[in-house]
Amino acid sequence: MSEATESAGTAAAAGTAESAVSGADGPGSESTPSRWGRDKIVFREMFREEWRLHSELLGGGRFGAFPLLVVGLVAGAVWLLDYTGTAPGAVVAGMHALAFVFGLHTGSIGFIGRDAVGNVLGEMTLLVFSGRTLPLSQGRLLGIFIVKDVCYYAVLFLLPMAVGVAPAALAGAGIGLATIPLLWVTLVTTFVLGIGLTIAGVGLSATGLPGRALLLGLAAGAAAAWYSGVPVVSYTPYGLYLDPGLVSAGASAALILAAYGVGAATFDPQAKPADRSVGPDFRRWLGRVDDPVAAKTLLDVARSSGGFGKVLFSAAVLLGVTAGLVDLAADITGVAPSVGISFGAVLGLTGFTTYNWLTTNDDVESYLAHPIDAETVFHGKLRAFLLLGPAVGLAFYAVGVGLRGTPLAEAVVGAVVLVGVACYVFGLTIYLAGLSPNEFLFDTGLYAAFGAAIALPLIPILVVAFALAPVSVELLAALGLGGVVLGAAGLGLYRRSLPKWGAYHRE
Repeated sequence: MSEATESAGTAAAAGTAESAVSGADGPGSESTPSRWGRDKIVFREMFREEWRLHSELLGGGRFGAFPLLVVGLVAGAVWLLDYTGTAPGAVVAGMHALAFVFGLHTGSIGFIGRDAVGNVLGEMTLLVFSGRTLPLSQGRLLGIFIVKDVCYYAVLFLLPMAVGVAPAALAGAGIGLATIPLLWVTLVTTFVLGIGLTIAGVGLSATGLPGRALLLGLAAGAAAAWYSGVPVVSYTPYGLYLDPGLVSAGASAALILAAYGVGAATFDPQAKPADRSVGPDFRRWLGRVDDPVAAKTLLDVARSSGGFGKVLFSAAVLLGVTAGLVDLAADITGVAPSVGISFGAVLGLTGFTTYNWLTTNDDVESYLAHPIDAETVFHGKLRAFLLLGPAVGLAFYAVGVGLRGTPLAEAVVGAVVLVGVACYVFGLTIYLAGLSPNEFLFDTGLYAAFGAAIALPLIPILVVAFALAPVSVELLAALGLGGVVLGAAGLGLYRRSLPKWGAYHRE
């Protein structure tokens, strides 16, 4: 589908919404809908817009099968984890952690803003950015957009996740069928909490030094409460799943309302930096990395909304989730997992998030006006990734290992595993999706291939980390060798992707 077709379709949706919101006979006519009526119209059109973008971009049939894929993946993962002796409570905790991370990622609209959306989707007017043409404030449009996202992904992604545990429940895996509706509700509210916390965090950080200090203080307070034994999860939607009742429901609702209250008070979707000028930094970056595409890529990230902070934020989320899962697994099973191996394996997934940020601001076509080919563009992306990706992952790995402590051998092997997994994820992503890693997430076929290719090496590593700690010397040697092999496989996939994508972009 061409950009012109996408733009025309989105413009038509915007036009439909504008005419419906303003009234058929103009803003002052008797047919002008009420405020609530306008909100419903915009919500409906946003929902249609979301479905159209995904289905036309990825193919209606393939995208429509995505919920079935999620059911299959969750069912298989739950069965495998139960087979390896993982406690049902740890499985459910992991599902809530995944929903929370997904919410944090969805809330990152506060980081990327309109310019990045335009870079990803082309020249089009999404309804959430139509505040200048619709008689609704940008803040109200953002609120409707969030409600739309919650409803959309609650059905597309979170409901299949909850249904995916049904086969294991029928097989007597320790998860009751009757709890599936509650599981869905708490997954959805966990997703909502993730969105709210991200928007609140972005809003506070945008208010200057006092807001950032408050944000750091709140994060430090939450971490201190967690490590001092305060049952933090009891005040979250996951706590509602563990102990259904009015108290737990009220606590999780209060936390969600507090997050959105802070976000509403501090987040301004129309805010722009006071100084929009930039210095001649390209030559300085080029002198550092000796590759023009890599220099431009890193400079684009630095100058974009959130800068390198969004790369660090993505890694910090994975660090926090890993720490929480390690603690929960230790509480449930009574066996402390290997900190080095578990943190290294999960933080290796920063390879995907880092590559995603490196490709958000451009595409191959934007380079082809210059005397370079697609292979040169991909080589520059590799250079940028190798400079940024492993360094970010290892920095947060050092924080996690430093706080938790782990034997030296496990720490070294965990670092090797992290770099290997990150390079493997990078190579796999670029082989499957080129410079469009976000677009294939809802392409059922590609996502299934990606998920299987990630699970194949990662699940055995995590089983060793969670079930076989302390890890023997023999297993550590095998894991270290496996990390090297994964890194080599990732670079091999990258090399194989060059002729594939080079031919594609020459067509």
